[in-house]
Amino acid sequence: MHDSPALPASTALAAEPPSSWRDWLSVYSVALGAFAFVTTEYLPVGILPQIADSLNVTVGVAGLMVTVPGIVAAVSAPVVLLGAGRMNRRQLLLLLTLLLVIANLISAVSPSLPILLLGRALVGIALGGFWAVAIAAAGRLVNAANAAKATALIFAGITVATVFGVPLGTFVSTLFSWRISLALTAGLALLALAAQVLTLPSLPSSEGLKVRTLLAYLSRSNALRSMLLLGAVVAAHFAAYTYIAPFLGQQAGFSPSAITAILLGFGLVGMLANFTMAGTITTHLRASLAAVVLLMVIAQLALPQLQGWAVSLAVLLWGVAYGAIPLGVSSWMQLTSPKLPEASSAMLVTTFQVAIASGSLFGGLVVDHTGVASVLWLGAGVGLLGLLVLLSFGVGKAPIAESLQR
Repeated sequence: MHDSPALPASTALAAEPPSSWRDWLSVYSVALGAFAFVTTEYLPVGILPQIADSLNVTVGVAGLMVTVPGIVAAVSAPVVLLGAGRMNRRQLLLLLTLLLVIANLISAVSPSLPILLLGRALVGIALGGFWAVAIAAAGRLVNAANAAKATALIFAGITVATVFGVPLGTFVSTLFSWRISLALTAGLALLALAAQVLTLPSLPSSEGLKVRTLLAYLSRSNALRSMLLLGAVVAAHFAAYTYIAPFLGQQAGFSPSAITAILLGFGLVGMLANFTMAGTITTHLRASLAAVVLLMVIAQLALPQLQGWAVSLAVLLWGVAYGAIPLGVSSWMQLTSPKLPEASSAMLVTTFQVAIASGSLFGGLVVDHTGVASVLWLGAGVGLLGLLVLLSFGVGKAPIAESLQR
């Protein structure tokens, strides 16, 4: 898998001892943390109806469970990188994972929506900080020759969480309650914390992100357009996907168990698409990214018109598209400013989270005012905007790195 937002800046190939099994265990402990974080972030997607009924709020208001951590994570990603100073990165990762445990426990026992959203805000702080630090730390856990593989393994937690974490949480909520699902994510985060305590080596802080470097990145027009591209494509997905469970239940008439199966299928085909299309995206990034965004738009436009098995097929096609999208947009962002990898990494995390938050927020407003099917039209419209931004970079065959660099 290659959908890591940014690879380590330094990949010196000087002779080094091979990475030990202890080194790889530390990588897997951070990957387990990634699985816990992504499962926590996306879990509400499958249980919004139950949460809305339990707290006596609308589905759109319950969607703030996705919006709030996205907004907070968008801010915390660069802030943690800028403010961590000389703190040992091992200690920082442990603190962020511990914060995730606490946040999930608060969410699970919350008696009201404000307390629930407080827990989700804490999730956002931990989430943004974790990705900002994990991206930089990945290549330090093993030798330089294995840095890219280590980064890929850590970000494999995204795919595994999409495939198994969210559907599993949805399944548990149907058997017991949404509170039990959130409590299980706290247990998962605690397991990741224990693994990190046992395996993570000391990671003394190296030179971190500077404000001037971040400002230099943001001064580049191509970087800003790339952020707009990333934001539009991701927002297009989450504006609609956040409310896919209510759509499948209310509009398409599927049972809770059928919804769980469809969400599992979405994740499985997405995982296959991610691995299958890695080579294509690497060699033909423009065309591949345009194709999968267009496929997502077509699926979103088609869904309100379909019934029965055709709905399931359209959702699976959407899964194929989104399975390749994180790989495509992260590769694009890497190539936007290859000489400013930490700035690119921080702004990728920030833009991704802003897109999740804004997509779910505006999707919730549309759901509450015009119905759950309308949110699919919103997603498709924003997706078309992303395609227009992509086309603004041209359709030639020049490598992205050459065309995006100044």
